[in-house]
Amino acid sequence: MAAFAQSAPCWVDVQLPDLEAGKRFYGELFGWTFRAGDGPYADALSEGKLVAALAAKQDGRMPTAWGVYFATDDIVATVARIREAGGQVITDPVRAGRAGALAQAADPGGAVFGLWQAGDREGFQKQNEPGSFCWTEVHTRQKDRVDAFYEEVFGFQGTDLDASGAGEWGVDFRMWSPAGTEPGPDTAVGGRSVITDAFPAEMPSYFLSYFAVEECNAAAGHAVRLGGRISAPPFDIPYGRMAVLQDDQGAVFAVLQPPVSGKRAE
Repeated sequence: MAAFAQSAPCWVDVQLPDLEAGKRFYGELFGWTFRAGDGPYADALSEGKLVAALAAKQDGRMPTAWGVYFATDDIVATVARIREAGGQVITDPVRAGRAGALAQAADPGGAVFGLWQAGDREGFQKQNEPGSFCWTEVHTRQKDRVDAFYEEVFGFQGTDLDASGAGEWGVDFRMWSPAGTEPGPDTAVGGRSVITDAFPAEMPSYFLSYFAVEECNAAAGHAVRLGGRISAPPFDIPYGRMAVLQDDQGAVFAVLQPPVSGKRAE
């Protein structure tokens, strides 16, 4: 597997009450196959390539949710920066055998994310193709604190959506580009959106991860037939057509149909 750029999203997994039900849902929706991992954990593969993992929740108090991991070549130093920048370390770095080391943290707005320092496992073997991860973004009410946090911890350089010529979308959105790159849509690896007053005050900050699909409308309909729900029906954005879905156990994720020939949607 190719190494991931420092601070790039490199892995996603989902915590579920029923692992076998999760395999059925995502196997049908994305065509994933599965292989057993360590303990109650199953690697998901698309065309034989690692794309994600499903895990059985060990504690009923844990959220049923997708989690994203960012690559680091020094997980101890990254954890120290998280604390210094006002974040919370939930799980200090732990070894995952020869695969690598992981940690969990929350930003100042409360959104949870993971860190991954690769050993034998780098992360995704396939991404930005149908049936695989293609994007992640944090949704927060504290954009100023959160923007400063990710810039300090990961070195992200921000590009506001208005600056990209997409102000007609009407969303307060910032794209993140890794340190050492030219900031902008071509280098962006993730982003930040704002939770507005239109949503309940009790809605916590969260990361929303996206999976690429060939046809957004069809994927949304298929998810419903499999027992899932549509949180946001298919709609066009500057970078394709997307929908926000829930699986049949309540985990939220998004699907994105890229525009034809890489052209932005109007």
